[in-house]
Amino acid sequence: MLLEWYVYVIVGLAAFCAGLVDSIAGGGGLITVPTLLALGIPPHLALATNKLQSSFGSFTAALNFCLKGMVSLKEVAFGVACVVVGASCGTSLILHLKADLLRLLIPLFLSIIFLYTLLSPKMGEGDRPAKLKTPLFYGLFGVALGFYDGFFGPGTGAFWTFALVALLGFNMRKATAHTKVFNFTSNVISLSVFLISGHVIWTVGLLMGGGQMLGAWVGSNLVVRKEVKFIRKVFLSVVGATILKLFWDFLH
Repeated sequence: MLLEWYVYVIVGLAAFCAGLVDSIAGGGGLITVPTLLALGIPPHLALATNKLQSSFGSFTAALNFCLKGMVSLKEVAFGVACVVVGASCGTSLILHLKADLLRLLIPLFLSIIFLYTLLSPKMGEGDRPAKLKTPLFYGLFGVALGFYDGFFGPGTGAFWTFALVALLGFNMRKATAHTKVFNFTSNVISLSVFLISGHVIWTVGLLMGGGQMLGAWVGSNLVVRKEVKFIRKVFLSVVGATILKLFWDFLH
């Protein structure tokens, strides 16, 4: 698919911004998917290409968090395995089931998370005692959120961050770091389906992948350096934007 030169400039900048935001609070797809569609790229190609480029961003953020010592791969190994199982199941069903019910339920669930976080200003400021055993948490949420990300996707990062803070007692900085590891895992599984289908625009996807990596590196370093209040504000902004986008899509 031949595209004008300026298209590559636009998608590169969009990918950088998306990578920066996504590494802090998720929601990068709110920037990249509309950009690809606005440039006249067909929806099936836009979604596939978006999954490719976002994988570069989630990998970069996850790698940086691991290098900074914020995530221990040994500790999250079981969670990653559960995400692989869930994402594999969700991705295998994506071509056979409709997501109409999810299009209504997900923004409602996200609205609850948004209000709870907004009304709990101290939430995620420091570590707290866990309410679930870690293996049980990953067994439940790894499979469930892996399945959701493979099948539908929007808001997965918000669900992970909220669950890690609320149930494992993580502070928001630590939860954000762990979220990117799980996001990358489910992204790779979902990407495999699009690669097999041959719907990826490689030139655009790889260029955007470069932008994603730069943005994700900057954003993940901000997570390390900034206070939890900064992460919380970005989190609320992204979740709010996601809710509005999903409700708009459902109504139209």
